[in-house]
Amino acid sequence: MTTQTSHGTALITGASSGIGALYAERLVRRGHDLILVARSRERLEGLAQRLVEQTGRRVQVLVADLGDKEGLALVEQLLRSNEQISLLVNNAGVGATAPLLDADVEAMTRMIELNVTALTRLAYAVAPGLVARGGGAIINIASIVGIAPEILNGVYGGTKAFVLAFSQSLHHELAGKGIRIQAVVPGAIATEFWTVAGTPVEALPSQIVMQPADLVDAALAGFDQDELFTIPSLPDLADWQAYEAARQKLMPNLSRQSVAPRYRRG
Repeated sequence: MTTQTSHGTALITGASSGIGALYAERLVRRGHDLILVARSRERLEGLAQRLVEQTGRRVQVLVADLGDKEGLALVEQLLRSNEQISLLVNNAGVGATAPLLDADVEAMTRMIELNVTALTRLAYAVAPGLVARGGGAIINIASIVGIAPEILNGVYGGTKAFVLAFSQSLHHELAGKGIRIQAVVPGAIATEFWTVAGTPVEALPSQIVMQPADLVDAALAGFDQDELFTIPSLPDLADWQAYEAARQKLMPNLSRQSVAPRYRRG
């Protein structure tokens, strides 16, 4: 058993397996106490017990379904009231691989509620307390489909595009108040996500699939480097910088009094 100086409490959603469980393992060893949120009590309690035994840190379990209003409200209240929370990892989410016309609209609506509404409400719940305490961080797990929605189901891509835009806005508003924002932008990761989304990970070309431990370690390295957007698979950072430079170049001309000449008649 080891002990460390505390860096406050990290609340991690979707923490029972995959990326969320790996964040729990990495963050507890960085000196965070933990609040683990997911639907599976058995998985959460097993993970919590193992981490407590290995590190001696405080690990709390909160069983909640973020797609349910009561479950979401429970986590929101905890984020508002617990003054030890210094980090929110917005990891919970679902995906889909079916084309739009083959996808069930009710399932797509539930996806929006989890990937967009729950993530937004949790950020709203934690941000005022972080600002009042003078520091903290929010990590939002996005996806490359937020940049390239053609790759998978368009609603899923739309939800992750929201996460990217929301993270950009949070950074713009909160960086000056001592709050760090990071959006992690993974490609295909070898987790249960794919089976739930409708396509087993074994059906994907192996060369595009990253192991979840590699993703989380890269994401935390990006966090340590103060990155707003961390794309672990992207070989050349200059490509993202060029993308961002092009976006910045567009901004002064996106809202003008006159229409562009190409739209003028005669």
